[in-house]
Amino acid sequence: MAIDWLGFGYAAAIALGGFMGYKRKASVMSLIAGLFFGGLSAYGAYNISNDPSDIKVSLLASGLLTVVMGMRFRKSGKLLPAGIMAGLSLLMVLRLILLIIM
Repeated sequence: MAIDWLGFGYAAAIALGGFMGYKRKASVMSLIAGLFFGGLSAYGAYNISNDPSDIKVSLLASGLLTVVMGMRFRKSGKLLPAGIMAGLSLLMVLRLILLIIM
């Protein structure tokens, strides 16, 4: 059983980003979204650790974050946090697709 370290790292980055949004801007919504999507991504990484072909949860979370944060980046033009999260999420989607292909 190989542990999905990249998936768990991605989940931690999402949760940390939500916490930082809460600390900097007092945005409760950032905290809730960060913890929700971070937890969902951690659950997806746990599933991948047990069965490398079980990417559904991780793909859903990272795909949704790619779209939402990509739209926020396009609207605001700010690299932090929307651009970074959109880029990380897109990389995770591509990684998950490669896991299925290979």
